[in-house]
Amino acid sequence: MANGSNLLDALNDAGLNVPFSCRAGSCHACLVRCLRGEPLDARAQALDLTRRLEGWRLACQCSVAENLDVSVFDPAREGLPVRVDWLDWLDHQVLRLRLVPSARPLRYQAGQHVLLWNSLGVARPYSLASVPWEDRWLEFHLDCRHSGAFCDAARTLTIGDTLRLGQPHTGALRYEPEWQMRPLLLLAAGTGLAPLWGLMREALHREHQGPIRLLHFCRGASYLQGPLEALAEANSNLSIEYVDWRHGSSCLQSLRATSRQEVALICGGSGFVEDCARRMFLAGLPRGQVLSDAFLTRQFGT
Repeated sequence: MANGSNLLDALNDAGLNVPFSCRAGSCHACLVRCLRGEPLDARAQALDLTRRLEGWRLACQCSVAENLDVSVFDPAREGLPVRVDWLDWLDHQVLRLRLVPSARPLRYQAGQHVLLWNSLGVARPYSLASVPWEDRWLEFHLDCRHSGAFCDAARTLTIGDTLRLGQPHTGALRYEPEWQMRPLLLLAAGTGLAPLWGLMREALHREHQGPIRLLHFCRGASYLQGPLEALAEANSNLSIEYVDWRHGSSCLQSLRATSRQEVALICGGSGFVEDCARRMFLAGLPRGQVLSDAFLTRQFGT
């Protein structure tokens, strides 16, 4: 491998077929283990210290500085096997998967995401919609509106099939106990609702006292409308609003922060996330109070 070359590109040019998705150090699809030598790592903080000490690196964030011996992440050996316990279509486009670990339980927090591997070796990052204190399964909402290697295979899954999981990773989305009295604003586009569904339940489980507003930008009806309204009916501080994605831009233009103390959590396509974050900054929220995770597509509402 030539010095200065991107490690992910160098490995794939050599025919190792390292999977990748975001190329930004977020999805962790390109995880490799350095057995000898050390690359230059542009985002060392993207992995926890334990994983780094074991030699793991994100290939997309590394460049070659010396001769390296590396081992590609093997889901069959290093992934957590999970069994399909339940699957159904929440509408004609969103597939809900509920997976149960076949061996040890998965320790995770609401709002985290993991890498899902199918039997064909295709890997994609998905956010967890479940919460560990209530759900015995790991729940994922797959947007299957467009054809893709992972989604096309997911359509053929049956109960009892086995997938593999990588380690859970924390992005920007989380709930902090010290926010208990603060207003929360949750902005979701499409299946960007999945991690926010978990975080809403986490906040209410922790007896959040401030108001919680959810705006779900969607095509037609929200795919979780029934559960959302049941949750709002049971919690007087939770309000839900559905926004047709065709009117999303005008809705964002009129969006206002209810307080300088408000915390905004945003998830959806990158264009949607950028528009929401910009609007929140213009509304006067400090950057530390605007937390977001973006999907790979730049299409609004995906």
